[in-house]
Amino acid sequence: MRYQGALTPPPGVRTQMLSSLMRSFASDTQWAATRTTAAFSARALLSVGIALFLAFAFQLQSPMSSVTTVMIVANPTVGALVSKSVWRVIGTIIGASISVGLMAVFVQSPVLYFMGLSVVVGLACMAATFLRLFRAYAAVLTGYTIVIISAPAFGDPDGIFLSAMSRLSAVVVGIVTTATVFMVTSPRRSDTLFTQIHTLFRDTVSYILAFHEGYADLTAREADGPPTTTFRSLPSDFHDSRAAMLARIGRLSDAVEYAATDNYDISVRQREIRAGLARLSGIVASYHPHTITAPDTTQDRAVHGEIVAMLRHLMDLTENRALESAWPEGCARIRLTRDAMIARARQSISPQSLLFLDDIQDLVGQIETALLDLSRRGSAGRRLRLQPYLEWPTALRNGARGALITMLTALIWYVLHWTAGPTMMLYVVAAASLLSTLPSASRAAGLMATGTALGVPAGLACHIFLLPQIDGYPLLWLSLCIMLLPGVWLQFHPKFGIGAFGYGVFATVMLQVNNPIHYYNDIGLFNGWMALLMGCIMLVLSFRVILPPNHRLDAARLVSSLTRSLRRLALSGRRQGTEWLVWENLQLQKVIRLAMRLSFFAQPGVIHQYIDAALATLSLGRLVERIRTLATSPDIDSTQRRAIYDALDTFTELAHNPLLTAAALIRAAGILCPPDAIAQRPPAQVEAMACLEQAGRIIRDIPGFLDQRGPLQWAEGYPAAHRPPLAAVRPEVG
Repeated sequence: MRYQGALTPPPGVRTQMLSSLMRSFASDTQWAATRTTAAFSARALLSVGIALFLAFAFQLQSPMSSVTTVMIVANPTVGALVSKSVWRVIGTIIGASISVGLMAVFVQSPVLYFMGLSVVVGLACMAATFLRLFRAYAAVLTGYTIVIISAPAFGDPDGIFLSAMSRLSAVVVGIVTTATVFMVTSPRRSDTLFTQIHTLFRDTVSYILAFHEGYADLTAREADGPPTTTFRSLPSDFHDSRAAMLARIGRLSDAVEYAATDNYDISVRQREIRAGLARLSGIVASYHPHTITAPDTTQDRAVHGEIVAMLRHLMDLTENRALESAWPEGCARIRLTRDAMIARARQSISPQSLLFLDDIQDLVGQIETALLDLSRRGSAGRRLRLQPYLEWPTALRNGARGALITMLTALIWYVLHWTAGPTMMLYVVAAASLLSTLPSASRAAGLMATGTALGVPAGLACHIFLLPQIDGYPLLWLSLCIMLLPGVWLQFHPKFGIGAFGYGVFATVMLQVNNPIHYYNDIGLFNGWMALLMGCIMLVLSFRVILPPNHRLDAARLVSSLTRSLRRLALSGRRQGTEWLVWENLQLQKVIRLAMRLSFFAQPGVIHQYIDAALATLSLGRLVERIRTLATSPDIDSTQRRAIYDALDTFTELAHNPLLTAAALIRAAGILCPPDAIAQRPPAQVEAMACLEQAGRIIRDIPGFLDQRGPLQWAEGYPAAHRPPLAAVRPEVG
């Protein structure tokens, strides 16, 4: 009797498996992703083999350090790999220098040494939180290298310098090998990135076109009555599509910075391209319900038709042409539409219509400038320096976590005299530093600890079944490839990436492959594995239990930061000496982080309201900028100018009583241009009145967001935390 069912799946299951496999091969997207992952894995494992061979050939004391380096710096993007490698070398040199200095100062006092090490690791974690992209690896390697170099030197402090040189040599071998393999085997073509930029520009134009087409269709549907459609009548997935567009722009901006490392065509245009992408993100963020509403008149509604015609022309123009060749005709068409908006504005006497046309004109100007920045060298974007947002509370918390976990593990090692203590310290310092580079370190801590813990049974299986069969270097390399392949393959999977990275990096620490290779000591292996498991527990305790995240508090701080930036803009009239795009991009970074923090505890509907309100602060800042510009117009007399500045001065109360600020702005609008005298007023006065009114209306729409006692500013247990998200905290004044 054959028990086929016990050995093979039932026929129905086999059929489903085969059909699923065939679908994956039939899908071009899945097949392309599989080929890309396979190519990256092959390059990474080839780099592992060459780096380990060179480490043995150079007689380095810790050849597996070169393999660990390969696993850390390997990246599908060659520019990212080069950037990562350069900053890793810088961090290693800094860490080696600090390690030698700490050992020299505290050679006779281990406790003071541990305290000094904890402070340095904490500062490294703070720096890793602040620095962008792979510059953060300089900070990561600073703390990581200190432990690697110092641990072997505790028994022989005089050997600290040789330990530092050995570590630096292993890192350089791993970096040079990985960079060489990836640069030789990976095509580096700037046209691929330019194609992505071209696609993103068209998608942004299509995104705007869909909105204006909706209002153009509204003209026919509501010709017999007042327009009732608002922003909220758009499809329910609008907020998700907006978030996806902003995320795409952010990823492409990072890719441009990576590619500029090793691609001349990108490097000479890096600033212009990043400025153009920042302008695209500002355009996408401009569409939210607190500023974009249905226009008042039939003539204004017809403007949407003109915008639709212009955007369709851009889509047709760029369909089969690169931006570099299409920009002259595209910009000419945009300027033609903009001139039409200006002519309409000069003939308008309605404040709402004038402001609507001014908003449309500003939008069209942003599209033109973005097209120029993305298509040619030497545009206005070359003068801009976009600034990263430094989130101090998160950095301080990550620094405290790094210092705490380092001190705890060092004391455990010191008190228990545990021979595997250095391994535990090595893991927690490296993992804490790596986690500090992520947007949510606490969330990733569990994933990284899980991936590292899975490396223990994998290491056990490798030592039992693979390494005993080795009689030469090729089999050693093959054994490492088998063990590391799961981590390499899944490293860039959205769901398993952090865990796979932890597995791939720290699995190399679990193998006792030294120079020379000795017989394997089972007791020593299990001792080391226990140290890594203890390190995983310490990591989770530090990041999620002892110093847990408070996403609500982080979100409240970001909201307060947006309010403070808006208040400074209104009171000083300056954006700290920066261009408007720099200020707007800095605030948009806060909005993106706010969306991430809110996703941890708020419902989707509440998140949408908060993000719309946050984007409204950017529009409010643009209105404030416009009001200050109009206040200098010769058509504004001294009394009116004084009323404008007095209204802007009430922004001091924006975080205490936003409705007071809104009331002051609306009163100033009445002083500037009474409703019954609009036809006799100069256009500058009418426009300033419209800006003041709209600014006041925006604040009245989101008082609970701006108020320092709004719902988000309270802990979850307080009743005030459950009020409507944007509702006023205090009654309206005046």
